[in-house]
Order: sequence, then C-alpha cells, then structure tokens
Amino acid sequence: MREDLNLILAGFGGQGLLFAGKVAAYAGLMEGREISWLPSYGPEMRGGTANCSVCVSDKAIGSPLVLSPNALIAMNLPSFDKFIDTVKPGGTVIVDSSMISKKTQRNDITVYYVPATKMAEDNDIKGLGNIILLGKLFKEMGFCSAEALDAGLKKCIPASKPQMLEFNRKALKLGMDA
Repeated sequence: MREDLNLILAGFGGQGLLFAGKVAAYAGLMEGREISWLPSYGPEMRGGTANCSVCVSDKAIGSPLVLSPNALIAMNLPSFDKFIDTVKPGGTVIVDSSMISKKTQRNDITVYYVPATKMAEDNDIKGLGNIILLGKLFKEMGFCSAEALDAGLKKCIPASKPQMLEFNRKALKLGMDA
C-alpha cells in the first residue's frame, strides 16, 4: 500500500498551482484511489496568493483541508514562509529556486531546490514551472504510477488546447530528470 499524499501547492495566482494540484488529484483518481482537491485564492485574480490542498489516499479522506502536509510545492517566498513549518517531519518539499533564494533550516524534511521557472523558460515552455515541480515530486514520492500521472494530465488539459499535452509531458520529464 502506497503512502497517502497530503500535498499543499502554493504560490502566486497565475503560476498554475491549482492546475498542477488537479493533475495530481486526477492521477490518484485514475488509480481508483480516494482524492480531494481544495483550492484557496487570495482576493486578487493574478498576482495574489493561490494554494490548494490535495489528498490522495487508499482510505476515506476525513477533511480536504491539509494542515500538516507530507509534501509541499512552493513557488514564491510568502508561500514558502507560510507553509515550510507545517510540513510533517520526514516530509518532502519542492522549492522553485528561480523564485525563492531562501533555504530552510529544518533538517527533519527532505528539500529539493529546482529552478523550475527558469527551466521552463530555457526549454520554450514558459509558464510550466508548476508541472516541472510536479514531475520532481512524482520522481521523489512516486504518489501514483507514470500511466496514472499521464492520464491525469490528459484529463486536465482542455480539449480546446490539445497541443498543450506534449508541452506538459516535456515539463514533467524535465522535473523527473532534475
């Protein structure tokens, strides 16, 4: 039995964190697991804070709100500062080091610093730093199968933007290789 995923994805609005969370949740759903996806926005649409809680479990989920995550993806400094101390000991943190230069002092969690925003720009997939970070989380935690992750991606990309599937697949691979 796989470990439950209790994930917080956090950053500015417009960075695609809610989308990345939805992909992770759908990946769990594709495997027949219990899931929840709970978005939270600041008052602004773009540039305000945005985060979401994602739970993927083999058991019923009591609350969709993740207060002590075993995984965190942080894409801006305010989110890093807000959530880093909530991560359970033994948890995994993926930090966009193109956006956050600060390092945590905690030594009871595993932290990966991935320059995802810069990697996306350098690989002509600007705006997909979120998916690069999700790919890194997948590599480190294996929260679903590769097939389920790809199926989750297909489910979340709108039918009106089929060309985005290959760009997102490229971003996942960049994250897995980081």
